[in-house]
Amino acid sequence: MLAERQTIVPVAQSDDMLPSVLPSDVQRLIAASLSEGTKRGYQQDIAHFEAWGGSIPASAETIAAYLADLATRYKTATIVRRVTALSKAHDAMGAANPTKSELVRATMRGIKRTNGTATREAKPILREDLLQMLDCMGDGTKDMRDKALLLLGFAGAFRRSELVGLDVADIDHVRQGIVVTLRRSKTDQNGAGRKIGIPFGRSKWCPVKCLANWLDHAKIETGPLFRGINRHGHVAEQRLSGEAVCVIVKQRTEAAGFDPTGYSGHSLRAGLATSAAMAGASAWKIRQQTGHASDTMLNRYIRDGDMFVGNAAGTIL
Repeated sequence: MLAERQTIVPVAQSDDMLPSVLPSDVQRLIAASLSEGTKRGYQQDIAHFEAWGGSIPASAETIAAYLADLATRYKTATIVRRVTALSKAHDAMGAANPTKSELVRATMRGIKRTNGTATREAKPILREDLLQMLDCMGDGTKDMRDKALLLLGFAGAFRRSELVGLDVADIDHVRQGIVVTLRRSKTDQNGAGRKIGIPFGRSKWCPVKCLANWLDHAKIETGPLFRGINRHGHVAEQRLSGEAVCVIVKQRTEAAGFDPTGYSGHSLRAGLATSAAMAGASAWKIRQQTGHASDTMLNRYIRDGDMFVGNAAGTIL
């Protein structure tokens, strides 16, 4: 195993897996150089390679054979991620990196040409979809929580990890609504932070008011905004998990009469970006809400939103 070789492996989950010859402060900083999620992902990918029969360091021929086997069962994106993990592991231990060899590169090109590179995208929850979902909800404790979660997740275009990571202290009430301080995110691992404005809604489904109603009903004054609720209706102290957001989205879409297939925790974020594009919002203003660093990743939402705006077929049929 990697830990047994006493190498600086980026998949380590603790300082104990780093080489003891390094000063403790260096070990601590190396361990903190990647997010916990990334380290877990690397560890799982390398564990999969070892369970397949590989070991690190590996030869280019072994890596190529591994990839060829993966190509029959996994999507291209998954294979690319595992190549990245293997590359990081070899670089970290100072070994020759087989993933950069022409053999492995050619194998990956063949996989992409054979399997394609399209990735599965979450189906967006558009504004009209969201309103229909909200109209189907009652007034119970879970309903109040889910209303606030869906509305805030949509209005702030939050990732599921960002949404469940919010605390009461991250909410600042202002005249126009609330300002949410996002202290850390997938694209901000260094914790520079970002502020997102959530205005008062113009309909009965106002994200600011629904959040206030939830916090008042649950008597939450500090700590996590969104928490688990047991079958007796008691609100827990612990925050919801990201997986719970996916479950809530699927349950609420199905209750509203939609096929839940394709919906996920990312559907709220995708829905805001797509709905805003359909409403004519500029790319810059959408990025201000979503936090995308450039238009590159945002473009797929804008393309979807603009698909029927000035559609060429629509002008002649």
